[in-house]
Amino acid sequence: MSTKSYNKITPEIITELKNILGGRFVIYNDQEKLEPYSHDEVAERAYAHMPDVVVKPRTANEIAAIMKLANRENIPVTPRGAGSGLSGGAVPLHGGILMSFERMNEILEIDTENMIATVEPGVITNDLNNKLKDVGLWFAGYPMSLESCFIGGNVAENAGGGKAVKYGVTERYIVGLEIVTPEGNIINLGGKIIKNVVGYDLIKLMVGSEGTLGIFTKIFLRLQPLPTGRVDMLIPFKDAKTAIKMVPTIMTMGRIIPTAVEFMDQLSFQTSYKYLNEHLPHEDAGAMLLIEVDGNNVEQLEKEYEVIGELCLDNGAIDVFVADNITTQERVWSIRRNIAEAFMVYSPVQSLEDIVVPVAKIPQMLPELEIIAEKYDVLIPCYGHAGDGNLHATIVKKPEMDISVWNERLPRILRDLYAKTVAFGGTISGEHGIGHKRKQFLEQAMEPTAIELMRRVKKSFDPNNILNPGKIFDV
Repeated sequence: MSTKSYNKITPEIITELKNILGGRFVIYNDQEKLEPYSHDEVAERAYAHMPDVVVKPRTANEIAAIMKLANRENIPVTPRGAGSGLSGGAVPLHGGILMSFERMNEILEIDTENMIATVEPGVITNDLNNKLKDVGLWFAGYPMSLESCFIGGNVAENAGGGKAVKYGVTERYIVGLEIVTPEGNIINLGGKIIKNVVGYDLIKLMVGSEGTLGIFTKIFLRLQPLPTGRVDMLIPFKDAKTAIKMVPTIMTMGRIIPTAVEFMDQLSFQTSYKYLNEHLPHEDAGAMLLIEVDGNNVEQLEKEYEVIGELCLDNGAIDVFVADNITTQERVWSIRRNIAEAFMVYSPVQSLEDIVVPVAKIPQMLPELEIIAEKYDVLIPCYGHAGDGNLHATIVKKPEMDISVWNERLPRILRDLYAKTVAFGGTISGEHGIGHKRKQFLEQAMEPTAIELMRRVKKSFDPNNILNPGKIFDV
């Protein structure tokens, strides 16, 4: 943890916060109301920490005033979106001020001529896409938790998801930001322009900075035409290696870039089946792929899924189930979406990881997960975005294991997992971020010089180390 010490919240500071925001939007001295802001979706309570006060600003000027107050009084400030993160990034590690963006939830403009949406950080991703449907557009930076996550959180974490194979992750669609700096200045970067090489690319630096370099108050999103057609395929294979080898084959031999290629090992889909009370043929398969294609030409879509299906059957697939309507599509995708929830029912004590390796290395990575699981007597189901090598290798405590044993073993399991990942040319997080959950393992993934350069960037933006301190690395 950072060695910097911070001052305590005083009644005088609370009075100033209320003067800035109004009393209704400052939560203080109420443990029940403060508690929901002490954690994100990380299951382990060890990563939680209570804020001293929660503030709910409505404007960039209010945020700027709060940051100037925080700098003057040496009080840490932690930005928070929907709290759906999986790295402890929105946890107020040093207490202080927790800044929630739930009131900054307006879609400010949908500019169809420039295909740009301007939104506040508290807009729910799914709400935006539902509104964009009416004009035939969508925001393609698609995270898996789109029904709950905020756009601001997507940008802070550079969120990815199932459609990243074809459409990429959040950063591809961020063309402008209004930001409050850690010292309380309001600056504008980019806007509605698509090309911009004036100076350093501060927009790209801000995207994925996990709330450590600035606070987003306005976000300009590049939009895409909404595909009119979509087909999903659930494809069982005899084993995981055969399934994974299909991913580059589809793209090279089939010359098709699917919208999504999701992988599920046997333990993952069988646990989800049981949780959903779902029954499909070939439940004893070794692994499954969930492949999606989309587009605007029905004949082209049919051709693409037929090519993919034939390639899979020629290369070891047991069967191909085609889902071409909303009902069947929701049925097959619910299997993938509910894996994490299914394992929470089996054992609520787990560590949800999102390692990344080159796609061609996935077949070599999977046996290593089995070795680690056996070595430490845990379960490590593996599922995720096979099309871009991003795997959710989730370490799950067996119900019979004593919690003290789990607590002692987990850091060693993670070190082994990350060491194997890096050895295969991968890294320790593809979309969840570092936060403070993976901070101690950063040195396994990055060279010391690179980490020191990031520390210098942090210090230049935030000389008093006020904004989201203790995340990614210590300063």
